[in-house]
Amino acid sequence: QVQLVESGGGLVQPGGSLRLSCVASGSISSIGAMGWYRQAPGKQRELVAVISSGGSTNYADSVKGRFTISRDNAKNTVYLQMNSLELEDTAVYNCNAQIIVRYGGLRNTWGQGTQVTVYS
Repeated sequence: QVQLVESGGGLVQPGGSLRLSCVASGSISSIGAMGWYRQAPGKQRELVAVISSGGSTNYADSVKGRFTISRDNAKNTVYLQMNSLELEDTAVYNCNAQIIVRYGGLRNTWGQGTQVTVYS
């Protein structure tokens, strides 16, 4: 009924920037919290940033001051602006959203992921 589609990943050199987007579609009544997670090879998945429906944000310590999460409720979209990228930021990034379905209640929904690779 609902899905998340991510875009914006790619290859970038250290110090560069990328902007990830995640668009929700389907039978959506409203969307609660939205967030970005990442998983690097051989490591556990970690929360990168989360934004509430009211706009409150939280970030992993490793990305504070470099990444910014935002959302556009009119477009059902969450963004992750990534600046000053480091080699350690290389990972698959997934978006997540708590979606209130029009006739079916709450759905914890994940995107398929987008690859971010930082290399020198």
